[in-house]
Amino acid sequence: MRYRRWDLILIFYSFLGRKVLLYLLGGNVFKIGCHLSISNGFLGCGKEIIGIGGNTFQYFSRNPQGGKARDWDQKDFLGFLEFAKNNGIDVILTHAPYTLNPASAKDEVREFAYICMKDDINRLENFDNALYNFHPGSHTGIGVDKGIEYIIELLNSVMFDGMKTTILLETMSGKGSEIGRTFEEIRRIIDGVKLKDRIGVCLDTCHVYSAGYDIVNDLDGVLDEFDNIIGLDRLKAIHLNDSKMPFNSNKDRHECIGLGTIGLDAITNIINNPRLKDLPFYLETPNDINGYKKEIELLKESYKWD
Repeated sequence: MRYRRWDLILIFYSFLGRKVLLYLLGGNVFKIGCHLSISNGFLGCGKEIIGIGGNTFQYFSRNPQGGKARDWDQKDFLGFLEFAKNNGIDVILTHAPYTLNPASAKDEVREFAYICMKDDINRLENFDNALYNFHPGSHTGIGVDKGIEYIIELLNSVMFDGMKTTILLETMSGKGSEIGRTFEEIRRIIDGVKLKDRIGVCLDTCHVYSAGYDIVNDLDGVLDEFDNIIGLDRLKAIHLNDSKMPFNSNKDRHECIGLGTIGLDAITNIINNPRLKDLPFYLETPNDINGYKKEIELLKESYKWD
């Protein structure tokens, strides 16, 4: 007995379910993951994220409160590449340490930022399409203009022609003297970067909400503003976090999905927005690995695959 193409599709549909079938036929793939410890290497992270239902992950390039990076393990790296290829992991996000502050008034702090970022990028050049995210920095009293000048100076000193890594500026909540609270500040940094094809943005949902961008009641309006000022083509990743703090509070306090002031309905709208849904989403919620697993399951159930 011979089956026609659509007969076979219907048979697979009944056995595999709609979401799996859409994936096999080349439909939308929900790129969802969380922040993981890199202590067990890239391969360990890959196995851990697949084990909890994700397909991408974020990790710190080095101790988040210090400066030491793990020794590079080429065997682990090659093992991860093979595992990633076989398990649908096509992007991961590297996060710079919190201590990296290129906008600081102190020469030694900016020098530390240069050393860390240069080393991180050199390591990430082993990948073909690495994403490297960092907090733009805090001007520590010297003013936004001077802080932005220093950030641009750092980026132009570590970026080089032919580099494969894309550096992402993270949107910030605006606490203290943080730079990156507004889309205009992010745009000013991008404007000063010479190698513009390797600079992008990571949007943090908790941060932008706390910074005064109403992604709960006017997500499309916020995206329009982002597009007009920065350009949505620059948006490469989303930090998907609820917020413990109220709107426009300028406080950076992440909350578990659905338990904060942003709420599950707004988070669901974000992951399903046509202009965002193909981006990779990274959870940075206050969770252990089982909590992340539950959140990933919840978000996958909320994601519209067509």
